[in-house]
Amino acid sequence: MPVKTVEWRGGVDGFLRLVDQTRLPTELVYVDAKSIERLWHAIQRLEVRGAPAIGVAAAFGPVIAAQKPAVETRALLARVEKACNYLATSRPTAVNLFWALERMRAEARRNAGLSPAAFRKSLLAEAKALLREDVDMCRRMGRFGATFIKGGMGILTHCNAGALATAGMGTALASVFTARRQKKRIHVFSDETRPLLQGARLTMWELMRERVPCTLLCDNMAAQVMKEGRVHLVVTGADRIAANGDAANKIGTYGVAVLAKYHRIPMVIVAPSSTFDLSIASGREIPIEERGAHEVVEPFGRRTAPAGAHAYCPAFDVTPHELITAIVTERGIIRAPNAARVRAHFRP
Repeated sequence: MPVKTVEWRGGVDGFLRLVDQTRLPTELVYVDAKSIERLWHAIQRLEVRGAPAIGVAAAFGPVIAAQKPAVETRALLARVEKACNYLATSRPTAVNLFWALERMRAEARRNAGLSPAAFRKSLLAEAKALLREDVDMCRRMGRFGATFIKGGMGILTHCNAGALATAGMGTALASVFTARRQKKRIHVFSDETRPLLQGARLTMWELMRERVPCTLLCDNMAAQVMKEGRVHLVVTGADRIAANGDAANKIGTYGVAVLAKYHRIPMVIVAPSSTFDLSIASGREIPIEERGAHEVVEPFGRRTAPAGAHAYCPAFDVTPHELITAIVTERGIIRAPNAARVRAHFRP
């Protein structure tokens, strides 16, 4: 059965249920976010992760913030504004978070003249609409992305860009799942994705649940597997894409892109339009989250480096658009992306 990564339970006084991705692959456990503080913690601690999933989850934050009784809608609006500002501090790189919060903020302001009850209903309706749209975008990205996949291909992916990263079937992995349903014979190689092993813990878990033939690789094995001729396509997701097509994704993606270029393997990124930040010209302007050193020196509570060792832990890197063969969105395909082609892709 498909896993619902993000799910709203109940009516306006309900709560947000999330898959706790820190517990996978050994346990499928859910987190119930009934307060803004709990939702912030879930995002920051990576209980919910993946740019689209973070955005959808955050969209329900204003719904939770407006649940406390208020005589006037104006008081509810103030709570929504405060909640949006607070949730925006949880993580800096995935632009879907800020996009979703701004959309909910705009909806709240637009309906400030309604009664408190109607105001709450409007927020819940908008958040649910955003979730449904993400599910639909995943299906469309899957169809477009699957056009790059031919029978007999070996496909390398990095980090997790499946259903666990979205409200639907995924971004990059949606292409894989769609290709499988089209009866294409494929094999997926999943980088483990140090230091938090999202490829090993999450991508392999999803691929095996879907019975997709797959092999786990340590990150430093990718070059050798490419050299052996076993990889014919690289496909990943993204957390923020600049106006020129430079794309931020989980740390290590840039290195994979360099290897793919050297071995003449197409590099395809799959991400919804909400992942684009057209306000920045290039990847140099993308803020890169730096995580705590403990994720490198003591991952999962077990020390792997001497006590006192210093570590550098950027969570993302930026792949220049020159290394990207194509970017797939729910709107179609941007081939050989650059500023002009990205602009044309989003032209009404």
